[in-house]
Amino acid sequence: MQGMVEVRVEQEKKTTCFLVGEQSKTSQEETAPLELLGLVHTLGFEEVGFINVHIREVNPAYGLGTGKAQEIADKAKAVNADCIIFDWEISPTKQRNWESLTGKSVLDRNEVIIRIFAQRASTKEATLQVNLARLQYSLPRLSHFYTDLARQRGGAFGAKGSGETQLELDRRRIEDKIVQIKKELEQVENIRKTQRKQRERTAQASCALVGYTNAGKSSLLNALTGANVFVENKLFATLDPTTRKLALSEASFILLTDTVGFISNLPHTLIKAFRSTLEEAAYADLLLVVIDANDEENLMQYEQVQKVLQEIGADNIEQQVVLNKIDLVCNDPVRMTLLDSRFPNAIKVSANTLFGFEELLDIIKDKLLGIERTFIVPMEQSSLVELVRKNGTIQSEEWLEDGIHLKARLHGTIENNVASSRTLSLLMPYLVQMEVL
Repeated sequence: MQGMVEVRVEQEKKTTCFLVGEQSKTSQEETAPLELLGLVHTLGFEEVGFINVHIREVNPAYGLGTGKAQEIADKAKAVNADCIIFDWEISPTKQRNWESLTGKSVLDRNEVIIRIFAQRASTKEATLQVNLARLQYSLPRLSHFYTDLARQRGGAFGAKGSGETQLELDRRRIEDKIVQIKKELEQVENIRKTQRKQRERTAQASCALVGYTNAGKSSLLNALTGANVFVENKLFATLDPTTRKLALSEASFILLTDTVGFISNLPHTLIKAFRSTLEEAAYADLLLVVIDANDEENLMQYEQVQKVLQEIGADNIEQQVVLNKIDLVCNDPVRMTLLDSRFPNAIKVSANTLFGFEELLDIIKDKLLGIERTFIVPMEQSSLVELVRKNGTIQSEEWLEDGIHLKARLHGTIENNVASSRTLSLLMPYLVQMEVL
């Protein structure tokens, strides 16, 4: 019985890790690399120590000086860490050198992120994308997973020499698997394109929630639409895009999509693998860039989101910055002033308390459905009402003695008494109050 308990305790024991971060150029304060710390906690690892280093010397063996490398090895050994994790990408050769030096498993930031994605993937598409990224990452690192590279398999007469190493066989197997997954992903992507075309035929306005991971996008989607998307206070809680209808009035709604969270230095294999998922943002009419108001690094995170949007070709779509979790900082005037200076045109909301939702919905209506205008249409021009119903959104409609009173939202602008759309031009004579531009 005691032996079984010991086995269970060993199985439940968390993997311990020693973190290696990059020393800040602006601060000499010795603090753990916070984002990497969040990643390893999300992965289920336990941090038992850390060190921040200046990456100055380009050493072909370790990427750091041999003295600093030995110091890291000694500190990891002193805290009895199971593995060492670097906060930047390290080459396969350096990874092998570090493992030879330390006698421990060595991971970099990219591998940690890929492992998290592998844990979180649930749908077929996400699983395929993660497997593709994992295989592409592991292909040049096969020797990282083997200790004996000299195993041979005999070859048939006329085949390749006296045989192939196990490493070469596994490399070929992985390359074949990559080709197979890419074909399956093409099929999934074609289905997604078909679904996208169907949505385009309905001419339904769409809006995408984008932002740094753990900014509260899924919570915002749930609060706005009543959806039941999985929410957890961890990085990459959701991977698959989720689209729900958002009612803006009794007569109108839009499609609101929650996308995978962004992160700094996202592995290129994941950017490529998740391109079809991220491209949901590229096809939206409006992007709500969700920012965690309570995160001190929110400006850096906003800049990283803009970088990823540029990479997927979505940087030219109209945006609205949304400061989420404002309830956590609203009583701190210093932080509120800082937020106003960083994001002067942002909408402040809380998915937890629903604060700011009315203003947010008004902004969405104005940007996607058009500005609300009031018209009094003569009875003999009642056919215009159906035109508005077809090309816009009627907020209210009253048939009175002096005409049909309409409050409606129509796409287009009015400048110098000239409307930019045909419907708006036909209704111009019946506009109650000319817009002042």
